[in-house]
Amino acid sequence: MDNVLLIVVYSALALHVVMIAVAVWRVWQGENVVERLIAAELVATLILAILVLISLIDRDSIYIDVALGLAALGFVSTIALAKYVADEQMF
Repeated sequence: MDNVLLIVVYSALALHVVMIAVAVWRVWQGENVVERLIAAELVATLILAILVLISLIDRDSIYIDVALGLAALGFVSTIALAKYVADEQMF
């Protein structure tokens, strides 16, 4: 990989880790359940981005497959938690 691209990918990886730290703090200190749910979804999205960046660094496509599975699982869990918050019942 070209040196400039490698520097950009590593700096993006560091920036995403900092953003995850801020989002986890928001999950921990959120004022209500909706804020915490949105922050948890943001953490999942940032982890997906980190997996894609790691895939670029290692040149291994297995990380993208894991990211796709995590995205599907995150979508279903977000819908389930939002329904639980709205109705106070799961089904």
